[in-house]
Amino acid sequence: MRAVADAEQHWIPWMRRALALAALADGHASPNPLVGAVVLDSSGALVGEGFHARAGNPHAEVGALAQAADAARGGTIIVTLEPCCHHGRTPPCTDALIKAGIARVVVALTDPDPRVAGGGLQRLRDAGVEVIAGVLEAEAAHQNRAFLHRVRTGRPWGLLKWAMSLDGRTALPNGASQWISGPSARTWVHRLRAQCDAVIVGGGTVRADDPLLTSRGLRSPEPLRVLLSRSLDLPVQAQLWDQSVAPTLLVHGQDAPVEAQDRFDALGLQRVVLQACDPDSLLAVLAQRGCNRVLWECGPGLAAAALQQACVQELAAVVAPKLLGGESARTPLGLLGFQTMDEVVVLQGLRQQRLADDLLLQATLSRLSDPC
Repeated sequence: MRAVADAEQHWIPWMRRALALAALADGHASPNPLVGAVVLDSSGALVGEGFHARAGNPHAEVGALAQAADAARGGTIIVTLEPCCHHGRTPPCTDALIKAGIARVVVALTDPDPRVAGGGLQRLRDAGVEVIAGVLEAEAAHQNRAFLHRVRTGRPWGLLKWAMSLDGRTALPNGASQWISGPSARTWVHRLRAQCDAVIVGGGTVRADDPLLTSRGLRSPEPLRVLLSRSLDLPVQAQLWDQSVAPTLLVHGQDAPVEAQDRFDALGLQRVVLQACDPDSLLAVLAQRGCNRVLWECGPGLAAAALQQACVQELAAVVAPKLLGGESARTPLGLLGFQTMDEVVVLQGLRQQRLADDLLLQATLSRLSDPC
């Protein structure tokens, strides 16, 4: 066991490099995972590296092998996720590794996709390739938490974000809310959107704030803007209706007036009708569209519903050094129906970061993390 541990220690710096390569595609690879790969020749020298840039593009292993060329024969590949062994948009990576004459494969994480799920590693072993698995497994799982969650649950990973004052208000009693946070925090939000496949709001947010919901050009194409509205009681003019900026998906209930549906059809908006117009049903639609990670930027009612239906796994709150006051002022969350402290949502892994004068708090949910 000691020899195995020492061998794993040897590969850790190279796996960190592979993880850094994988991160270059954050926000672009969905519905695929983030994957990075490094190829060393038989003497241990770096001869190739690659990452999976987006769905349909060559996988990380293939890109790294292309760089390495003949130097890969007898060498080692370090890859953040188990190589695939099935035909999808691209051929199996296991076949490419065997053909290239790779002698050793070092892997961080086993792929939970049922089409792989250990089959890729077994295919390599059967071909006489040495396999070392589990190197920096926790780091790789964290990096691909959104992909892993969607594969295991059938729902995208949900991140709920809000900005509030130090006294916990997201707007004044009259509804005014721009701007609670400062420019640095707003720039951070643009980067966050660029890492997500969809940004979700409700009708109340559109009526109150008329948001644009883009990354301001940090991602191309922009994330899908999603509006969840039971009744389609929405303004005639809104920034979300301009799809030259970013695509918009309008999701609503069956009882929405036909004239309202026709009006939005005339604007060229994509529409989806849900039998149950709720967060869980919406996420089923977004999973089918290949979304791994979605951002909830909604008002208190929809945010509470998303929490109650286990559609949120991560929380980000920007706290501004301001006091808004007022008992009727809007807060980030609507009623969750708890009666005792034993019922409340508990956060874990709390971390903080300064964004100029604002404070960013981030955490994951320790309960309500699996779909109903």
